[in-house]
Amino acid sequence: MSNEPVEGVAPYSGPAGGWGALAAVAKAVRNEMGTSPDTRALMEMNQPDGFDCPGCAWPDPKHTSSFEFCENGAKAVTWEATSKRVTAEFLAGHTVSELWTWSDHDLENVGRLTEPLRYDPATDCMVPVSWEEAIAGIAAQLQALDHPDQAEFYTSGRASNEAAFIYQLFARAFGTNNFPDCSNMCHEPTSVGLPQSIGVGKGTVTLEDFDAADAVFCIGHNPGTNHPRMLTTLREVSLRGKPIVVLNPLKERGLERFAPPQSPVEMLTLQSTPLASSYHQVKVGGDVAVLKGMMKALLAADTADLGNGGPGLLDRVFIGEHTVGFEDLVADLNGTEWTDIEHRSGLTRAAIEGMAETYWSAERVIACYGMGITQHRHGTENVRQVVNLLLLRGNMGKEGAGICPLRGHSNVQGDRTVGITEIPAEPFLARLDKAFGIQAPRKHGHNAVRTLAALADGSSRAFIGLGGNFAVAMPDPQVAFAAFRGMDLNVQIITKLNRSALLTAKHTYVLPCLGRTERDLQGGVAQSVTVEDSMSMVHASRGRLKPASDQLRSEVSILAAIARATLPDSTIDWEGMVADYDRIRDKIEEVFPDFADFNARIRTPGGFRLPVPASERKWNTPDGKAHFLTSSALDEDDGRDEGTLVCTTLRSHDQYNTTIYGLNDRYRGVTGRRDVVFIHPDDLADAGLAHGDCIDIVAQEDRVLAGVTAVSYPIARGSVAAYYPEANVLIGYKDYDRASGVPSYKSVPVRLRPAAQVGQG
Repeated sequence: MSNEPVEGVAPYSGPAGGWGALAAVAKAVRNEMGTSPDTRALMEMNQPDGFDCPGCAWPDPKHTSSFEFCENGAKAVTWEATSKRVTAEFLAGHTVSELWTWSDHDLENVGRLTEPLRYDPATDCMVPVSWEEAIAGIAAQLQALDHPDQAEFYTSGRASNEAAFIYQLFARAFGTNNFPDCSNMCHEPTSVGLPQSIGVGKGTVTLEDFDAADAVFCIGHNPGTNHPRMLTTLREVSLRGKPIVVLNPLKERGLERFAPPQSPVEMLTLQSTPLASSYHQVKVGGDVAVLKGMMKALLAADTADLGNGGPGLLDRVFIGEHTVGFEDLVADLNGTEWTDIEHRSGLTRAAIEGMAETYWSAERVIACYGMGITQHRHGTENVRQVVNLLLLRGNMGKEGAGICPLRGHSNVQGDRTVGITEIPAEPFLARLDKAFGIQAPRKHGHNAVRTLAALADGSSRAFIGLGGNFAVAMPDPQVAFAAFRGMDLNVQIITKLNRSALLTAKHTYVLPCLGRTERDLQGGVAQSVTVEDSMSMVHASRGRLKPASDQLRSEVSILAAIARATLPDSTIDWEGMVADYDRIRDKIEEVFPDFADFNARIRTPGGFRLPVPASERKWNTPDGKAHFLTSSALDEDDGRDEGTLVCTTLRSHDQYNTTIYGLNDRYRGVTGRRDVVFIHPDDLADAGLAHGDCIDIVAQEDRVLAGVTAVSYPIARGSVAAYYPEANVLIGYKDYDRASGVPSYKSVPVRLRPAAQVGQG
């Protein structure tokens, strides 16, 4: 990074975690909760009788009583359990037009919503409304649609299994499979690519596998910010002397070194544990090239070993017994030139061969990946190539080895498991019909990008958001904002104000729900919900805090009330399921056999793991084999030309998805601002720019992120990085991975120019 001073930008010298993390937790508690006794909630997070962290989906150590929470988990809790409230007086004093000019951070920072609201166009304000009036108004608008497929039912990954199951039941009883969800924006290439390769759309490893791994590859993820509890696991791998190989465009502190706040020795001595044994800065979008290069090097080394009388480096027994497509993969790799691999990846052949040697020298390997792999034009192919690499040495379905997709929100995987999908399988629908006496639609519905297209062209007229901030999370915000304002109905079931709630349709309702930390009483009886983590562990979550308002309702209760009002002739016992969530779980068990003895098993500490057949080398593919799948990503046009860089979006350290906790990005050395773009110093120089310059980032079709500050940063040549969701203006909603539908947030060809040069691009 340049030494020239730039306001709010200075290198951070500390490790991930450490005193910086403790200070950030203290600040979050002080700013949001003050001296409230509810600060005890932090001690109940991830405990057997407490609530599950509302942040990331990294698993807990058997979900037992170990005291483990991370900085960003603490931020998520304090942000939800804040003492700040949105009052009727506040809403009367601020029009929606005024609130629209506020930042996303300032909107949520007003505090918790306390009563149902509707938009009043006469005053341009959100006004209180009774639950009965809101539910009746929503039902009337849904009933007025020409067809159920004109409604979109969006699900955030923070919804519980119970809420998600009720939600999909309602929408299917209503008559549609339109289920855009947050998976469509992040890990859909996992849900599409892994079943094609290994027969299941989930990771194959458990937390205990990391204790037996001989090497861990971290590809396209940033644990320090996005799943910080993983740092403890990586630290243990490092302390065992096992290599951790990182493949990531940016240098990220959470992949370099870590000081656990729970370690008195490291805290008091200001020491930290190194994590990455080798760190390779691949170009944004160059992952397929690196993975193919590693496999090409492995094949060459295997041939050499056989020629010297050795057994070879491939697991030929595994390949022969469990896989198909090996010969096609070899032909594809033999036809891939090293010059193309080096050009696309930005790495040297020697560096890639070094990674390959680490891989083949380890008996048991885990490959972890995040949205740096999935959110690309070729996201599904990226996933397939990670699988190919693992299959070559049998690193699937054995202790200490396998694939580890790093899911985002705490129950995004669980929501999909219990039926939130626009492409439901017939066996599931048949069981659902039998369990509830309905006839669910069979026509495939809309994912996120198809939902936005349908809203934009007017073929969909209603949107219900179960959490999240859909219009801000999606690419092409101007299209999304206009689409929402043209709808007949916008319903947001949320805990705090956000921009999607301010996109007023003809009828707009904001329904405040309980948060994960709060007590859920139905008929005076405390209820628990369940969530599924990234490693298929299902466990209970029980909120303990007093709700922010006596008018808040649970997601389950809200959804059931809308269902009852919309479907007055339904024979489904909505009231009975709301009264006792055990009844919802009984129905989940009836529809999904993997949840056998559901209620009994979640009452044991740690819960239970859902079956993942590939973990046992059982491949639920049409031919019962794992599949090597070839790639054309190196040959296809990726939108770049001479002089074009590729922009990736990323989250700051004070952020979770679209929720902005603050304006700091500590590990990257940014304080009090978000209007920056990270660029390699040589790329800045090539563009005639310098560290600290005010610049525009220009994408295809003259999409412009204007007036951001250039920050010289250790990022791969040819790559730039800017914050999400601000950089979504650079991405068209039709720019997505064709195999999975995930928007290409991390594959944006761009050019740089000095700011305010209108008409150039």
